[in-house]
Amino acid sequence: MADGNITKDVMYEAVAPDDFESMLDLDRYAARSTAFDRIISATHDHFWDPLDPKYIDFSEPFDMENRALLPEDMIGALQTKYVSERLSDPKERIRFINAQTLRSFSSILHGEQGALNLSASLCHVLLDQGAQEYAANQTREEARHVTAFARYIKARWGRPAPCSPVLQALLVEIISAPEVYKKIVGMQMLVEGLAMGAFATFFQKLEDPLGRKLMQLVMTDEAFHHKFGKIWADRTVPKLSEQEHNIIEDWAAHCFQTLLFNLVAPSEQRDLYEEFGLDPDRVIAEFAEIATDEARREDMKEATNIFRVLIKTLLNAGIITDRTRAFYGMYVDMDELKGEGDRMVGDDIAEEGIAYLKTINFKDRAPVLGLAAE
Repeated sequence: MADGNITKDVMYEAVAPDDFESMLDLDRYAARSTAFDRIISATHDHFWDPLDPKYIDFSEPFDMENRALLPEDMIGALQTKYVSERLSDPKERIRFINAQTLRSFSSILHGEQGALNLSASLCHVLLDQGAQEYAANQTREEARHVTAFARYIKARWGRPAPCSPVLQALLVEIISAPEVYKKIVGMQMLVEGLAMGAFATFFQKLEDPLGRKLMQLVMTDEAFHHKFGKIWADRTVPKLSEQEHNIIEDWAAHCFQTLLFNLVAPSEQRDLYEEFGLDPDRVIAEFAEIATDEARREDMKEATNIFRVLIKTLLNAGIITDRTRAFYGMYVDMDELKGEGDRMVGDDIAEEGIAYLKTINFKDRAPVLGLAAE
């Protein structure tokens, strides 16, 4: 633990990012964990190319002027009396919903860029060849996500919105962290878990068939990325000392709290409200009246709620103990969550997507077996 990585299994052993000499150690080439081999092999099952229309065609039209991408009940600001009354014109209402949706998709795009950089950074520090190859595979997959979301945003809006200051700060913190546990817990578990919840929600709620298809394709990859974090937890958490567990548990709670109270927060969308002639301070004030802890608890009863997915991820990984259980228990029934088992929201959607991709990728030979949820 001297370097702060808190690695308990040899396959997660890491070196400094500028220590390339360690990669040339002869004994290293003779050692390789097999823990990731099925995930690596299954990469071929869920391959897809965002530049090839046989997988996804970004020229598919959608009437952005007359059709809302999401239902109104998913747009928090429209639940306030002030915004709902001010945006009474149907077309202006649709424009607001779609502009709000752009913020969500832009956050996803920036998150995918963060995941790309994070997985690339793991290639520089992980000593085990299997873990390193897995990280390289994920880097490739995150790169296609960046391409795909950038193309979708260009097709529907033309240009993404800037990354929110809070999300940007958290991504920078995770990516630049020298500690391996921060990278894995922060990105591979929390941000990837959040992504799976968000993608499942959009897959169910989006009115745009192209957007739903994009979500399912991305989920075929993300289910495997999420599993990399689960393998880390299975191999690491049971071996932690109390002090080490507290460090990881507190880091996870820090990340969760940052996301819960700040992700797509009204205070970070003042320019959007001003664009529609709304008083940002009044929107924020009225939103605060309805965004109570009780409202959050009600929202988190939905299986696809992104924060419910995050809590379930941490609980199943053994990261949440009695020290922090009450904090998360403010929003969800922890016993009910535990009783749901290891299946994650989105697993079924991802597996249906993988089955579809196999019909394209394996017309002439049998595919490699091994789905994300084993």
